[in-house]
Amino acid sequence: MINTDQTIEQLKQLKLFGMAQAYATTLTLPSHELPTAHELMAVLVESEQQSRTQQRTQLYLKLSGLRYDAVLEQIKCSPERNITRDQILAMADCTFIQRAENILITGSTGCGKSYLACAFGRQAITLGYKCLYLGMNRFTEKLSLSKLDGSYIKLLNHIEKIPLVIIDDFGLTPLENQARIALLQLLEDRYGKRSTIITSQLPVNKWYQYINEPTLADAIMDRLSGSAHRFELKGESLRKKKVEKK
Repeated sequence: MINTDQTIEQLKQLKLFGMAQAYATTLTLPSHELPTAHELMAVLVESEQQSRTQQRTQLYLKLSGLRYDAVLEQIKCSPERNITRDQILAMADCTFIQRAENILITGSTGCGKSYLACAFGRQAITLGYKCLYLGMNRFTEKLSLSKLDGSYIKLLNHIEKIPLVIIDDFGLTPLENQARIALLQLLEDRYGKRSTIITSQLPVNKWYQYINEPTLADAIMDRLSGSAHRFELKGESLRKKKVEKK
């Protein structure tokens, strides 16, 4: 006589939690609905795979530090916002990451740049890619601290390995020389191998002026815009509209 409780416990001990749950569910079925041995094996394997995918997704989301819990389906597309559903769908398979292409998102404050970037980040995580969100101010703070504690190279090496990095609010505060050099080094390390999303209130043609160092600006922009998809969001602030509705 098979001890089903013991079998479930053994599956859990082996960390096969998806299988354990699926097996326990199968045991509640009436006898005429029980699957064959081959069907049961297929169900158990599929359940375990889904469980592991879900666990991986939750772990990657936690590590990403995404600013918003955004999904592509919630992006408001309209001519007024200068964004279409076809543009979103064209990027939804995240093959731009496989091609190491960048995304540049610009627009006025509150128009949804960060939300769109985080939606792309979440989509990438759902498809199995690691993602890291970095607000520009926090990024420069991390760089300064890493210089002091000797972890600067370790920090850059860590960021370089992430398939998708989001740098939010680029151009919001003055860029110091140390941050310029670090940004160039990071983009150089990732060029042709990893993807980067940058959001900014400044239009792309103003980024040279913002970087404010001709040689570094040329190098940074060459690595950013060479294979980049651009989203130039328009329209009124979405935050303002939410406040007015309330």
